[in-house]
Amino acid sequence: MQIGCLVMAAGNAARFRANKLAAEFEGKSLIRRALEAVPKDILSEVTVVTQYSEVAALAEEFGFSHIKNEHPDYGISHTIKLGTTAMRDSDAILYMVSDQPLLERGSVERVVACWKEHPDNIVGAAHNGKRGNPCIFPREFFEELLALREDHGGNTVIRAHPDRLLTVEVGKSELTDVDTPQALEDLEKQQ
Repeated sequence: MQIGCLVMAAGNAARFRANKLAAEFEGKSLIRRALEAVPKDILSEVTVVTQYSEVAALAEEFGFSHIKNEHPDYGISHTIKLGTTAMRDSDAILYMVSDQPLLERGSVERVVACWKEHPDNIVGAAHNGKRGNPCIFPREFFEELLALREDHGGNTVIRAHPDRLLTVEVGKSELTDVDTPQALEDLEKQQ
C-alpha cells in the first residue's frame, strides 16, 4: 500500500508571536523533532508544506519533498489541500502537525500499523479517549479533505464519520502541542 505523509508546517503561529517551528525544546527545534518522528521507512513519500525557507531546507536534509505555502493566512485547510493534492495517488495519507515535541516515532508507526490492519478506517493517536494527532485518512476521504475551508482541518471530516474512526493509545504528553512560548516553557519544566 502506498502511504504518504503530510507534515503541516506552514502556520503563522500568531499566539507564539514568532516562527514557532524554530523554537527549541531540549536543544532541538520543534520542526526537527517533528521530522525525526516521521517513520519514513514505512511510508511511500513524505511532503512538508511550509512557508519557511529554513523548514524547506531541513525537509531536504531529511530527504523529504516540500511545497511552499504562499498563503498560510488561508488557514490549515490550504496546507491540507496542497499536500493532499500532491499525494492524491496514495492509498492513504498520514497527517502530522509540527508542534508536538514529545511525539515518538514508535507511536506514529503504531498509527500506521493499525491503519494497515483496518484500511477502510480513519486512524488517529489518542489518550484516554481524547483524540489528537497524527491521523491517517484513506483515499476515500481525500475529496472531503480537499473541500475544507479556512481553519477547518481533519477534525471536520472525523466528526462527519465518527463510526469510521479508530484510535491508537499513546502517552498523554505525546499529544501535547505548544501554541505559546509559555506552553513550551511549561512543557520543559515538566521534563
